[in-house]
Amino acid sequence: MAEPLLIRCPVCGTSNRLPRDKIERGLKPKCGRCKNALPIQLEPLTVTDGTFADEVEGAQLPVLVDAWAPWCGPCRIVAPVIDELATEMAGRVRVVKLNVDENPLTASRFRLRSIPTLLVLKAGREVDRIVGVQPKQEILRRLERAVA
Repeated sequence: MAEPLLIRCPVCGTSNRLPRDKIERGLKPKCGRCKNALPIQLEPLTVTDGTFADEVEGAQLPVLVDAWAPWCGPCRIVAPVIDELATEMAGRVRVVKLNVDENPLTASRFRLRSIPTLLVLKAGREVDRIVGVQPKQEILRRLERAVA
């Protein structure tokens, strides 16, 4: 049986334990205390120069940013791993994708010179950077450090 997700309510701050199978079936969970809807994201969210501040820097959870481009072969190699991590870390880490070709302001701001680059941000600040294709276990290990 898969480990349940722990989702913190953005309204009252209560941690809610949610069975993964219910989430994967499309059920919309509510907070056990205040009954407000809980944010669930099982796949990476696409961010742009315009949405980066709200979706990444304003996030309460640590964020894994996958900086990629459609023409990049190594980016396509790491993409399925990023998708798996989004599902496995749901409720603990927010996973987003940033197309560096379409969003040059954010790419320049973070000095993204090589892709794929994975940025780990916590409270809006970069705490780790992984450049190039890395094994899933290495990415997971570094994400766990940010969550702790």
